[in-house]
Amino acid sequence: MSPPVLLRSLQTIVPETVLVQDEVRDVFAAQPGIGRLAQRIIGASFNGSGIDVRHTVIGELSRDVETAEPVFFDRTTGSLLSPGTRARNDVYVRESTMLFVDAARRVLEADPDIEASDVTHVITVSCTGFHAPGPEYEIVRALGLADSVQRIHLGFMGCYASMPALRTARQFCTADPDAVVLVVSVELCTLHLRSSEDPDTIVASSLFADGAAAGIVTARELPTPVPALRLDRFHTAIAAEGEKDMAWTIGDSGFEMILSTSVPQIIGETILGALAPLYAGDLAEAFAQGAIGERVEHWAIHPGGRSILDRVQERLHLSDAQLHPAREILRTHGNMSSATVLFVMRRILESGAKDAERVAAMAFGPGLTAESALMTVVAPGGDAP
Repeated sequence: MSPPVLLRSLQTIVPETVLVQDEVRDVFAAQPGIGRLAQRIIGASFNGSGIDVRHTVIGELSRDVETAEPVFFDRTTGSLLSPGTRARNDVYVRESTMLFVDAARRVLEADPDIEASDVTHVITVSCTGFHAPGPEYEIVRALGLADSVQRIHLGFMGCYASMPALRTARQFCTADPDAVVLVVSVELCTLHLRSSEDPDTIVASSLFADGAAAGIVTARELPTPVPALRLDRFHTAIAAEGEKDMAWTIGDSGFEMILSTSVPQIIGETILGALAPLYAGDLAEAFAQGAIGERVEHWAIHPGGRSILDRVQERLHLSDAQLHPAREILRTHGNMSSATVLFVMRRILESGAKDAERVAAMAFGPGLTAESALMTVVAPGGDAP
Protein backbone atom coordinates (compact mmCIF):
# COMPACT_ATOMS: atom_id res chain seq x y z
CA MET A 1 0.00 0.00 0.00
CA SER A 2 1.27 3.46 -0.90
CA PRO A 3 2.00 5.79 2.03
CA PRO A 4 -0.65 8.46 2.68
CA VAL A 5 -0.15 11.81 0.97
CA LEU A 6 -0.72 14.74 3.32
CA LEU A 7 -1.34 18.46 2.91
CA ARG A 8 0.30 20.13 5.92
CA SER A 9 1.45 23.50 7.28
CA LEU A 10 -1.23 25.51 5.44
CA GLN A 11 -0.60 29.27 5.59
CA THR A 12 -2.67 32.21 4.35
CA ILE A 13 -1.94 35.91 3.72
CA VAL A 14 -4.06 38.92 2.80
CA PRO A 15 -2.83 42.41 1.81
CA GLU A 16 -3.00 45.22 4.34
CA THR A 17 -5.54 47.46 2.58
CA VAL A 18 -9.09 46.66 3.73
CA LEU A 19 -12.16 47.27 1.59
CA VAL A 20 -15.34 47.78 3.61
CA GLN A 21 -18.18 46.39 1.53
CA ASP A 22 -20.68 49.19 2.20
CA GLU A 23 -18.11 51.85 1.29
CA VAL A 24 -17.11 50.10 -1.93
CA ARG A 25 -20.80 49.75 -2.85
CA ASP A 26 -21.33 53.48 -2.50
CA VAL A 27 -18.26 54.26 -4.64
CA PHE A 28 -19.46 52.00 -7.46
CA ALA A 29 -23.00 53.37 -7.29
CA ALA A 30 -21.75 56.98 -7.49
CA GLN A 31 -19.70 56.59 -10.67
CA PRO A 32 -20.55 58.78 -13.68
CA GLY A 33 -22.87 57.14 -16.18
CA ILE A 34 -24.36 54.67 -13.73
CA GLY A 35 -28.12 54.74 -14.22
CA ARG A 36 -30.84 53.99 -11.71
CA LEU A 37 -31.27 50.37 -12.76
CA ALA A 38 -27.53 49.73 -12.44
CA GLN A 39 -27.53 51.46 -9.05
CA ARG A 40 -30.25 49.10 -7.86
CA ILE A 41 -28.28 46.10 -9.15
CA ILE A 42 -25.16 47.39 -7.38
CA GLY A 43 -27.09 47.78 -4.13
CA ALA A 44 -28.62 44.30 -4.38
CA SER A 45 -25.32 42.62 -5.35
CA PHE A 46 -23.18 44.25 -2.67
CA ASN A 47 -25.81 44.04 0.09
CA GLY A 48 -26.59 40.41 -0.63
CA SER A 49 -23.01 39.24 -1.11
CA GLY A 50 -22.47 37.92 2.41
CA ILE A 51 -19.25 39.96 2.58
CA ASP A 52 -18.32 42.50 5.26
CA VAL A 53 -14.73 43.23 4.24
CA ARG A 54 -12.23 42.29 1.56
CA HIS A 55 -8.53 42.99 1.01
CA THR A 56 -6.62 44.51 -1.89
CA VAL A 57 -3.04 45.23 -2.94
CA ILE A 58 -4.16 48.59 -4.34
CA GLY A 59 -2.97 50.91 -1.59
CA GLU A 60 -4.63 53.98 -3.09
CA LEU A 61 -8.01 52.45 -2.24
CA SER A 62 -7.16 52.84 1.44
CA ARG A 63 -8.92 55.65 3.29
CA ASP A 64 -5.56 56.64 4.79
CA VAL A 65 -3.62 56.96 1.53
CA GLU A 66 -3.53 59.96 -0.78
CA THR A 67 -1.85 59.43 -4.14
CA ALA A 68 -0.53 62.33 -6.20
CA GLU A 69 -1.00 60.47 -9.49
CA PRO A 70 -3.69 57.83 -8.90
CA VAL A 71 -3.93 54.87 -11.24
CA PHE A 72 -7.01 53.02 -9.96
CA PHE A 73 -8.95 55.48 -7.79
CA ASP A 74 -8.97 59.27 -7.59
CA ARG A 75 -9.95 59.93 -3.99
CA THR A 76 -10.32 63.66 -4.65
CA THR A 77 -13.13 63.16 -7.17
CA GLY A 78 -14.29 59.70 -6.02
CA SER A 79 -13.75 58.36 -9.54
CA LEU A 80 -12.76 54.81 -10.36
CA LEU A 81 -10.12 55.00 -13.08
CA SER A 82 -9.59 52.56 -15.94
CA PRO A 83 -5.91 51.73 -16.39
CA GLY A 84 -4.89 49.54 -19.29
CA THR A 85 -4.06 45.87 -19.02
CA ARG A 86 -0.32 46.52 -19.02
CA ALA A 87 -0.57 48.93 -16.08
CA ARG A 88 -2.66 46.44 -14.13
CA ASN A 89 -0.29 43.57 -14.94
CA ASP A 90 2.73 45.64 -13.87
CA VAL A 91 1.16 45.93 -10.41
CA TYR A 92 0.41 42.21 -10.49
CA VAL A 93 4.04 41.32 -11.21
CA ARG A 94 5.33 43.47 -8.36
CA GLU A 95 2.75 42.60 -5.71
CA SER A 96 2.14 38.94 -6.54
CA THR A 97 5.85 38.12 -6.52
CA MET A 98 6.15 39.38 -2.96
CA LEU A 99 3.10 37.40 -1.89
CA PHE A 100 4.21 34.19 -3.61
CA VAL A 101 7.61 34.33 -1.94
CA ASP A 102 6.20 35.38 1.44
CA ALA A 103 3.59 32.61 1.46
CA ALA A 104 6.17 29.98 0.49
CA ARG A 105 8.61 31.21 3.13
CA ARG A 106 5.92 31.14 5.82
CA VAL A 107 5.08 27.53 5.01
CA LEU A 108 8.68 26.42 5.37
CA GLU A 109 9.03 28.38 8.61
CA ALA A 110 5.81 26.87 9.96
CA ASP A 111 6.72 23.26 9.22
CA PRO A 112 8.94 21.73 11.94
CA ASP A 113 10.41 19.05 9.69
CA ILE A 114 10.67 20.49 6.16
CA GLU A 115 13.44 22.81 5.04
CA ALA A 116 14.11 24.53 1.73
CA SER A 117 16.59 21.81 0.79
CA ASP A 118 13.84 19.17 1.09
CA VAL A 119 11.57 20.71 -1.57
CA THR A 120 11.52 18.71 -4.81
CA HIS A 121 8.62 20.39 -6.64
CA VAL A 122 6.99 23.83 -6.71
CA ILE A 123 3.46 24.28 -8.06
CA THR A 124 2.13 27.83 -8.34
CA VAL A 125 -1.42 28.87 -9.14
CA SER A 126 -2.80 32.19 -10.39
CA CYS A 127 -5.23 33.54 -12.98
CA THR A 128 -4.98 37.29 -12.34
CA GLY A 129 -1.71 38.12 -14.13
CA PHE A 130 1.15 36.84 -16.28
CA HIS A 131 4.92 37.12 -16.42
CA ALA A 132 7.94 34.96 -17.23
CA PRO A 133 10.10 33.90 -15.55
CA GLY A 134 7.03 33.18 -13.48
CA PRO A 135 6.20 32.89 -9.78
CA GLU A 136 7.47 29.33 -9.45
CA TYR A 137 10.89 30.56 -10.64
CA GLU A 138 10.79 33.52 -8.24
CA ILE A 139 10.12 31.18 -5.29
CA VAL A 140 13.03 28.91 -6.19
CA ARG A 141 15.46 31.82 -6.49
CA ALA A 142 14.24 33.81 -3.47
CA LEU A 143 14.22 30.86 -1.06
CA GLY A 144 17.42 29.30 -2.27
CA LEU A 145 15.81 26.09 -3.47
CA ALA A 146 17.83 23.75 -5.64
CA ASP A 147 17.96 24.68 -9.32
CA SER A 148 16.84 21.11 -10.04
CA VAL A 149 13.47 21.61 -8.30
CA GLN A 150 10.70 20.75 -10.74
CA ARG A 151 8.48 23.78 -11.39
CA ILE A 152 4.87 23.85 -12.58
CA HIS A 153 2.62 26.91 -12.99
CA LEU A 154 -1.15 26.50 -13.38
CA GLY A 155 -2.34 29.73 -14.95
CA PHE A 156 -5.68 31.20 -15.98
CA MET A 157 -7.83 28.29 -14.81
CA GLY A 158 -9.95 30.37 -12.43
CA CYS A 159 -11.40 29.72 -9.00
CA TYR A 160 -11.02 25.93 -9.00
CA ALA A 161 -7.30 25.83 -9.85
CA SER A 162 -5.95 24.98 -6.38
CA MET A 163 -7.76 21.65 -6.60
CA PRO A 164 -5.88 20.36 -9.68
CA ALA A 165 -2.72 21.78 -8.07
CA LEU A 166 -3.28 19.52 -5.03
CA ARG A 167 -4.20 16.61 -7.28
CA THR A 168 -0.99 17.08 -9.29
CA ALA A 169 1.04 17.31 -6.08
CA ARG A 170 -0.54 14.08 -4.87
CA GLN A 171 0.37 12.37 -8.14
CA PHE A 172 4.00 13.46 -7.76
CA CYS A 173 4.07 12.07 -4.22
CA THR A 174 2.42 8.81 -5.23
CA ALA A 175 5.05 8.34 -7.93
CA ASP A 176 7.87 9.32 -5.57
CA PRO A 177 7.13 8.89 -1.83
CA ASP A 178 10.16 11.05 -1.01
CA ALA A 179 8.80 14.07 -2.92
CA VAL A 180 8.04 17.33 -1.12
CA VAL A 181 5.76 19.61 -3.12
CA LEU A 182 5.29 23.27 -2.27
CA VAL A 183 1.87 24.50 -3.51
CA VAL A 184 1.28 28.27 -3.59
CA SER A 185 -1.76 30.19 -4.86
CA VAL A 186 -1.86 33.99 -5.19
CA GLU A 187 -4.76 35.92 -6.70
CA LEU A 188 -5.04 39.70 -7.09
CA CYS A 189 -8.58 39.93 -8.41
CA THR A 190 -9.13 43.57 -7.42
CA LEU A 191 -6.66 44.68 -10.09
CA HIS A 192 -9.40 43.95 -12.62
CA LEU A 193 -12.46 45.47 -10.97
CA ARG A 194 -14.16 48.17 -13.00
CA SER A 195 -17.18 50.44 -13.13
CA SER A 196 -19.92 49.04 -15.34
CA GLU A 197 -23.68 48.82 -15.84
CA ASP A 198 -23.39 45.20 -16.94
CA PRO A 199 -25.05 42.95 -14.31
CA ASP A 200 -22.41 40.19 -14.54
CA THR A 201 -19.58 42.69 -14.10
CA ILE A 202 -21.38 44.26 -11.16
CA VAL A 203 -21.73 40.86 -9.48
CA ALA A 204 -18.02 40.20 -9.98
CA SER A 205 -17.12 43.61 -8.56
CA SER A 206 -19.17 42.86 -5.44
CA LEU A 207 -17.32 39.59 -4.72
CA PHE A 208 -13.69 39.42 -5.74
CA ALA A 209 -10.69 40.13 -3.51
CA ASP A 210 -6.97 39.46 -3.09
CA GLY A 211 -5.23 36.75 -1.08
CA ALA A 212 -2.53 34.09 -0.96
CA ALA A 213 -2.38 30.55 0.44
CA ALA A 214 0.25 27.84 0.49
CA GLY A 215 0.98 24.41 1.89
CA ILE A 216 3.26 21.39 1.66
CA VAL A 217 2.15 18.11 0.09
CA THR A 218 4.24 15.04 0.90
CA ALA A 219 4.11 11.32 1.65
CA ARG A 220 7.31 11.36 3.71
CA GLU A 221 7.18 9.93 7.21
CA LEU A 222 8.10 12.95 9.30
CA PRO A 223 8.91 12.96 13.03
CA THR A 224 6.65 15.82 14.15
CA PRO A 225 2.87 15.37 13.88
CA VAL A 226 1.08 18.54 12.72
CA PRO A 227 -2.56 19.13 11.72
CA ALA A 228 -2.92 17.95 8.14
CA LEU A 229 -5.33 16.67 5.51
CA ARG A 230 -4.83 13.29 3.88
CA LEU A 231 -5.57 13.66 0.17
CA ASP A 232 -7.73 10.63 -0.62
CA ARG A 233 -9.65 11.15 -3.88
CA PHE A 234 -10.21 13.79 -6.57
CA HIS A 235 -12.83 14.19 -9.27
CA THR A 236 -13.44 16.61 -12.14
CA ALA A 237 -16.82 17.28 -13.75
CA ILE A 238 -18.07 19.71 -16.39
CA ALA A 239 -21.50 21.31 -16.62
CA ALA A 240 -21.19 22.35 -20.26
CA GLU A 241 -24.44 24.31 -20.16
CA GLY A 242 -22.68 26.85 -17.95
CA GLU A 243 -19.72 27.44 -20.27
CA LYS A 244 -20.73 31.04 -21.03
CA ASP A 245 -21.91 31.81 -17.48
CA MET A 246 -18.50 31.71 -15.82
CA ALA A 247 -15.57 32.94 -17.87
CA TRP A 248 -12.35 34.94 -17.67
CA THR A 249 -11.01 36.79 -20.70
CA ILE A 250 -8.36 39.44 -21.40
CA GLY A 251 -9.54 42.92 -22.39
CA ASP A 252 -7.78 46.18 -23.18
CA SER A 253 -8.55 47.50 -19.69
CA GLY A 254 -7.72 44.46 -17.60
CA PHE A 255 -9.13 40.95 -17.40
CA GLU A 256 -12.88 40.68 -17.79
CA MET A 257 -14.79 38.51 -15.33
CA ILE A 258 -18.07 36.90 -16.28
CA LEU A 259 -20.03 35.53 -13.35
CA SER A 260 -23.63 35.13 -14.42
CA THR A 261 -26.50 35.19 -11.96
CA SER A 262 -27.44 31.80 -13.47
CA VAL A 263 -24.40 30.06 -11.96
CA PRO A 264 -26.04 29.08 -8.63
CA GLN A 265 -28.99 27.53 -10.47
CA ILE A 266 -26.71 25.58 -12.81
CA ILE A 267 -24.67 24.31 -9.86
CA GLY A 268 -27.84 23.29 -8.08
CA GLU A 269 -29.07 21.35 -11.11
CA THR A 270 -25.78 19.55 -11.80
CA ILE A 271 -24.04 19.12 -8.46
CA LEU A 272 -25.43 15.69 -7.61
CA GLY A 273 -24.30 14.18 -10.89
CA ALA A 274 -20.97 15.96 -10.69
CA LEU A 275 -20.17 14.61 -7.25
CA ALA A 276 -21.55 11.06 -7.42
CA PRO A 277 -18.32 9.43 -8.72
CA LEU A 278 -16.31 10.93 -5.83
CA TYR A 279 -18.44 9.09 -3.29
CA ALA A 280 -18.26 5.65 -4.83
CA GLY A 281 -17.56 2.72 -2.53
CA ASP A 282 -18.27 3.09 1.18
CA LEU A 283 -20.00 6.48 0.77
CA ALA A 284 -22.14 5.70 -2.28
CA GLU A 285 -25.28 4.68 -0.36
CA ALA A 286 -25.17 7.72 1.92
CA PHE A 287 -24.78 10.01 -1.09
CA ALA A 288 -27.63 8.35 -2.99
CA GLN A 289 -29.91 8.73 0.04
CA GLY A 290 -29.06 12.40 0.55
CA ALA A 291 -27.27 11.67 3.82
CA ILE A 292 -23.68 12.37 2.79
CA GLY A 293 -23.49 15.19 5.33
CA GLU A 294 -23.89 12.59 8.08
CA ARG A 295 -20.83 10.65 6.87
CA VAL A 296 -18.60 13.56 5.84
CA GLU A 297 -18.29 15.98 8.74
CA HIS A 298 -16.58 18.99 7.15
CA TRP A 299 -17.19 20.83 3.86
CA ALA A 300 -14.55 23.08 2.31
CA ILE A 301 -16.74 24.70 -0.34
CA HIS A 302 -15.24 27.50 -2.41
CA PRO A 303 -17.45 30.50 -1.51
CA GLY A 304 -17.92 31.85 -5.00
CA GLY A 305 -20.86 33.80 -3.61
CA ARG A 306 -23.53 33.49 -0.96
CA SER A 307 -26.13 32.12 -3.37
CA ILE A 308 -23.73 29.38 -4.48
CA LEU A 309 -23.22 28.28 -0.88
CA ASP A 310 -26.98 28.39 -0.33
CA ARG A 311 -27.59 26.11 -3.31
CA VAL A 312 -24.86 23.63 -2.33
CA GLN A 313 -26.20 23.46 1.23
CA GLU A 314 -29.74 22.91 0.00
CA ARG A 315 -28.92 20.21 -2.55
CA LEU A 316 -26.58 18.24 -0.26
CA HIS A 317 -28.67 18.70 2.90
CA LEU A 318 -25.76 20.16 4.86
CA SER A 319 -26.06 21.85 8.24
CA ASP A 320 -25.33 25.50 8.98
CA ALA A 321 -22.31 24.37 11.00
CA GLN A 322 -20.88 22.50 8.01
CA LEU A 323 -21.08 25.62 5.82
CA HIS A 324 -19.88 27.97 8.55
CA PRO A 325 -16.15 27.90 7.59
CA ALA A 326 -16.93 28.76 3.96
CA ARG A 327 -19.40 31.51 4.91
CA GLU A 328 -16.93 33.02 7.38
CA ILE A 329 -14.16 33.16 4.80
CA LEU A 330 -16.60 34.82 2.39
CA ARG A 331 -17.68 37.33 5.05
CA THR A 332 -14.18 38.34 6.11
CA HIS A 333 -12.21 37.89 2.87
CA GLY A 334 -14.54 37.73 -0.14
CA ASN A 335 -13.86 35.54 -3.17
CA MET A 336 -10.07 35.30 -3.68
CA SER A 337 -10.43 33.00 -6.68
CA SER A 338 -8.20 29.90 -6.49
CA ALA A 339 -6.72 30.72 -3.07
CA THR A 340 -10.09 30.76 -1.33
CA VAL A 341 -10.71 27.03 -0.90
CA LEU A 342 -7.31 26.73 0.82
CA PHE A 343 -8.40 29.43 3.28
CA VAL A 344 -11.49 27.34 4.04
CA MET A 345 -9.42 24.18 4.54
CA ARG A 346 -7.18 26.00 7.01
CA ARG A 347 -10.22 27.34 8.86
CA ILE A 348 -11.57 23.79 9.22
CA LEU A 349 -8.27 22.51 10.61
CA GLU A 350 -8.10 25.39 13.09
CA SER A 351 -11.71 25.00 14.19
CA GLY A 352 -11.15 21.78 16.09
CA ALA A 353 -11.57 19.14 13.38
CA LYS A 354 -10.85 15.75 14.92
CA ASP A 355 -8.55 13.02 13.72
CA ALA A 356 -10.06 10.71 11.07
CA GLU A 357 -13.00 13.03 10.30
CA ARG A 358 -13.74 13.41 6.61
CA VAL A 359 -13.49 16.66 4.66
CA ALA A 360 -15.16 17.27 1.30
CA ALA A 361 -13.69 20.08 -0.81
CA MET A 362 -15.29 21.62 -3.86
CA ALA A 363 -14.54 24.57 -6.15
CA PHE A 364 -16.17 25.88 -9.30
CA GLY A 365 -14.74 27.78 -12.26
CA PRO A 366 -14.86 28.45 -15.99
CA GLY A 367 -16.24 25.66 -18.08
CA LEU A 368 -18.41 25.41 -15.92
CA THR A 369 -15.98 23.10 -14.14
CA ALA A 370 -16.52 21.51 -10.74
CA GLU A 371 -13.39 20.19 -9.02
CA SER A 372 -13.91 18.13 -5.88
CA ALA A 373 -11.85 16.14 -3.41
CA LEU A 374 -12.35 13.87 -0.44
CA MET A 375 -9.86 14.22 2.40
CA THR A 376 -9.32 12.98 5.94
CA VAL A 377 -8.19 15.00 8.95
CA VAL A 378 -4.88 13.88 10.44
CA ALA A 379 -4.52 15.41 13.89
CA PRO A 380 -1.55 15.06 16.27
CA GLY A 381 -2.04 11.97 18.40
CA GLY A 382 -4.45 10.38 15.96
CA ASP A 383 -4.04 7.44 13.64
CA ALA A 384 -5.99 8.44 10.49
CA PRO A 385 -3.28 7.32 8.03
